[in-house]
Amino acid sequence: MILTSEEIERYSRQIILNEIGYEGQEKLSKGKVLVIGAGGLGSPASMYLTAAGVGTIGIADGDIVSLSNLQRQVIHNESGLGKKKTDSAKSFLNSLNSNVNIITYDKFLDETNIIDIIKEYDFIIDASDKIENKFLINDACVIAKKPYVHGAILQFEGQLMTYVPGKSPCYRCVFEDVPDEKVLSCSQAGIIGMMSGIVGTLQALEAVKYILNMGELLTGRMLIINGLKMQFRIVKLSSPNNTCRVCSKNADIKDLSWMSELRRNTKDNK
Repeated sequence: MILTSEEIERYSRQIILNEIGYEGQEKLSKGKVLVIGAGGLGSPASMYLTAAGVGTIGIADGDIVSLSNLQRQVIHNESGLGKKKTDSAKSFLNSLNSNVNIITYDKFLDETNIIDIIKEYDFIIDASDKIENKFLINDACVIAKKPYVHGAILQFEGQLMTYVPGKSPCYRCVFEDVPDEKVLSCSQAGIIGMMSGIVGTLQALEAVKYILNMGELLTGRMLIINGLKMQFRIVKLSSPNNTCRVCSKNADIKDLSWMSELRRNTKDNK
């Protein structure tokens, strides 16, 4: 793909970087990244991927824009209240960079559709906000052999790690299984909007680094951020867990049917 003169000017501050250059920008223009969630993390992630010129960006979310979203979900605005988040996201991202192909999935990804959708992309960004969905995304990426970056935020804290098939521990290696006890969400425990921006932007950076094969990804490492103390620390993770239920040689999770069972059990316990 040959860059136009307009594209060369638009991305000039990236192209002059030795690590990127003209060839790197061409790679970005051919790259395909799926952002699962158009909320607090998905907003800055998709915004900076679009600005950087990643050629195709998928946005998956089945929610609508509400007033409480606007404190941190920066790709939405007051005129989009009540609209589908995917429509609102596409409108904003197209206005930022019309050269980028924005593909929307107006649905919540689940065990019935996630594999078919992620297989079309080079890299996946987990911008979901429910703990069970994070396990679902992890397991789908392991099964489909897709690299992805996990991100999570709550109150003044955030974390992220990157999984590359065969090269690093996955999310389930670290956290093992969906916890039995209820995990508080941002709507219950609160979130400062800036943490969304920090973690989501770093997720976008991991995607770009993967596409360009540059720098060091957060594989085998987890970045923990404390916004109140302004502390960033790296936790080294063990090698892939030999007892991991999805990525080890003895894995017993071969498909995503556990999600349906979890949903049934949750419904029965209400």
